[in-house]
Amino acid sequence: MIKALLCLSLLLLCIVCTTPQKEQQKAFTLEIARAYEAKAWNSIDSLMARINPPQFRSNLYDVKLSGAKGDSITNDLPVFMQAINKCSEEGGGTVRVPAGQFFLKGPIHLRSNVNLHLDKGARIFFSQEAGDYLPVVKVRWEGTVCYNYSPLIYAYRQTNIAITGEGVIDGAAAHWSEEWRKLQKPDKKRLRQMGNDTIPDYHRVFGNGFMDADGDGNDDGYGDAKSHYLRPGLIEFYECNNVLLEGFTAKNSPFWTVHPIFSKNITIRNLKVFGHTLNDDGIDPDSCEDVLIEGCTVQTHDDAIAVKAGRDQDAWIRPASRNIIIRNNQLMSGVNALCIGSEMSGGVFYMFAENNTISDGKHALNFKCNLDRGGQVENIFIRNTTISSCREAMFIFRMDYHGYRGNHFPTAFNDFYVSDITCGNVEMKPFKIVGVPDQFIKRIYLNNIKIRTAGENSEFQHTEDLLFSNVTIAGRPFTSEND
Repeated sequence: MIKALLCLSLLLLCIVCTTPQKEQQKAFTLEIARAYEAKAWNSIDSLMARINPPQFRSNLYDVKLSGAKGDSITNDLPVFMQAINKCSEEGGGTVRVPAGQFFLKGPIHLRSNVNLHLDKGARIFFSQEAGDYLPVVKVRWEGTVCYNYSPLIYAYRQTNIAITGEGVIDGAAAHWSEEWRKLQKPDKKRLRQMGNDTIPDYHRVFGNGFMDADGDGNDDGYGDAKSHYLRPGLIEFYECNNVLLEGFTAKNSPFWTVHPIFSKNITIRNLKVFGHTLNDDGIDPDSCEDVLIEGCTVQTHDDAIAVKAGRDQDAWIRPASRNIIIRNNQLMSGVNALCIGSEMSGGVFYMFAENNTISDGKHALNFKCNLDRGGQVENIFIRNTTISSCREAMFIFRMDYHGYRGNHFPTAFNDFYVSDITCGNVEMKPFKIVGVPDQFIKRIYLNNIKIRTAGENSEFQHTEDLLFSNVTIAGRPFTSEND
């Protein structure tokens, strides 16, 4: 095992130390780009060797046999938590949820060595009362760490955890999420200022404005005893290791749907994720390392898959996202199918996406930030992608994303390698790559891309070393010079 890790470390070091700018200071050529792209894709097997789903003991704890009713009326949360706690305390195993309609008046807090398995025909759904998601827990809300209402399924610093099976996790939040969103602006503004000012995490108390970390029954002095309206997510694992999410359907989240944070060794496989409201992102690995997302169907109003790494100053000293593999997924989004950002200030490195199918949406591939963010996004590899159509842009970099607060910390985007893409109609710009005068977007290799039709010309500003190879639009060869 140690020998294998040493070999992998040497391989990654080799890739890092032979980035194109170091191989050849004078020019970024097609030959250099092709060789570097091939070397990166050849590292996939080594990266995959780092991602191993957790294994569980054969112990079985059936919630219905333990007293859960599954009648859609009775609060079955106490039985669920009793089974989860017992399973973990006895060395781990599977907590089985058989067919039925299980109402939970509050959040599930998953514990180490527990696989929560939902049989086909099982549906768990959640309360719409804010007070049921207290006390506050540590989360990252839109890229800034704080204490807030508990996500509906939550784990904090747990190891070997899973949710599996063919059942349904229903946030039942379509209505109350929209109502809370109307009220969240003051809290969102306050939290972002706290992140900007790097206020200590434990001072950032939202939820009901009360936090009792030491268990003495009194507020620790940083709450304001007021109600706040930052919506909780559906599934959020914070600083967890060895995670498996497989097979189930997740829908109607109050906020981001699947959101691992500061976590490692994550397998997300064969999920079905459905959302129909603003900010219902499907799968958002956030400052995570060694992540596999494969075989999922994601249909959301907001981003389908978004790789994230925190917001602005609050993220600069926290971990990056790295070694993310996204493959064989079907993505449909009202805005962005596959993206990085806009919260990416801790950095995103080595994302590999292949064999994905993207349906209609505003943008297919979007790399987004604004000038508050800072950070770096580097070594991004995308290939073998089929895109049906886009309303605005197929491939876009933007540094003017909404929510700009007036700073000037431009993000460094460099070393993107995109090959073997087919796209139907793009109503507006097929490519929009726009940097800023003091931070060019650099070393972008676009190869073997076929776009059937496009309504407008592409746009390129403040870029350096854009390479086009076998790119056609409406059957005509394309380079940035002839657009």
